[in-house]
Amino acid sequence: MKTAQAARLVIAAALCAGLAACGGSNGARNSASYGGSDMRPEVRRTTIWDTFRSSENPNTSVGVNKYLWNASLEVLNFLPVQMVDPFTGVIQTGYGTPPGGGRSYRATIKIADPALDARSLKLSLQGPGGAAVEPGTVRAVEDAILTRARQLRIQDGRL
Repeated sequence: MKTAQAARLVIAAALCAGLAACGGSNGARNSASYGGSDMRPEVRRTTIWDTFRSSENPNTSVGVNKYLWNASLEVLNFLPVQMVDPFTGVIQTGYGTPPGGGRSYRATIKIADPALDARSLKLSLQGPGGAAVEPGTVRAVEDAILTRARQLRIQDGRL
């Protein structure tokens, strides 16, 4: 019986302490006069729930450069596209042979930044069976993509 009374006493004390912590201002003092913040919903700017809420719609914001994206698809249009994800900036292709070429390739393109910059473009080429491709070939394809991206930007007229 004594433990039940002690538990009630602890709960009552906790409730009183919580209620006292809420405090209140007397009629003459408002929150602005003593440096506090106004917590009215129409005035308050952030809430705890804002940490879980995104300011942008994730279904409409894409973090890749559209010129690099389109140029990559245009330059490598001879490769069958297997997977694209504009939200992460990844394009994966299957094997294909370039026009006038005899060797087939597959590519993985990663556009890592919304800036039209060579550092934003990561290109990986593989030959049949996962064979390595010469660095000069990879560099030539990267240059072709960057050149086409610049052309698309100029055509867009946003300089």
